Amino acid sequence: MTEQAAGGSFLSRMKESIHDSAGEIVFGMSDGVVSIFGLVLGVAAGAQSGEVVFLAGATGAIAASVAMMAGLYLDLESVSDEARVEAERRETEIRSDPFGAVDKLMGVLQGTGLSTKSLNAIRDDMQADPLAIRRIETAISYEEEPPARKISPVVHATWMGIADFVAGIIPVIPFALLPFVEARVVCIAGTATLLILLGIGRAKIGNRNTVRTVLETIAIATAAAVAGVMIGGLIS
Repeated sequence: MTEQAAGGSFLSRMKESIHDSAGEIVFGMSDGVVSIFGLVLGVAAGAQSGEVVFLAGATGAIAASVAMMAGLYLDLESVSDEARVEAERRETEIRSDPFGAVDKLMGVLQGTGLSTKSLNAIRDDMQADPLAIRRIETAISYEEEPPARKISPVVHATWMGIADFVAGIIPVIPFALLPFVEARVVCIAGTATLLILLGIGRAKIGNRNTVRTVLETIAIATAAAVAGVMIGGLIS
């Protein structure tokens, strides 16, 4: 029973982690496949063997995933620090002038249509505990913006890095397994399939039109591929 409970708990946490990081996963996969697809086709345009393409693509996929992971971690840390500093500043402001903070809040609430009895009760509560103002402001901000993340920036960044690498390595793998010419065909076909799936995923997460989102995703990757081929052709 204990092992089953532990297993269920682990799977539940993993499911919650993936759900909370869905945006990062989709974004990481989109970035990985688009950037490395362009790189691979650009190198393939000037290379004479699949080994060269595989080396460049694999190196790029690893470097890109680490960069995206580090970038997201630093961004989330900065957002968290900014929110903490703002919360401390606001609490200091309320402590320095509690009656002024209560009067300001009551001025806002008077325009909401609350009865005088309700307003007086709220004023009494606020004067007894002025820092409750900060808790009310926090609750309201959670309705306007997504609440603080349930899982750590490390977990979000890790999912971003994994998704970026997995998607980025897909256009590269054919050049390690197939002859050069066939590898290019499989690379394009496999990447197109992944892009369609990513477009569908983006549409579901953002509640967007599926066809438009899929075409948009493919168009971005196509632009990256054309740019890569042009640069590879010029250099070669």
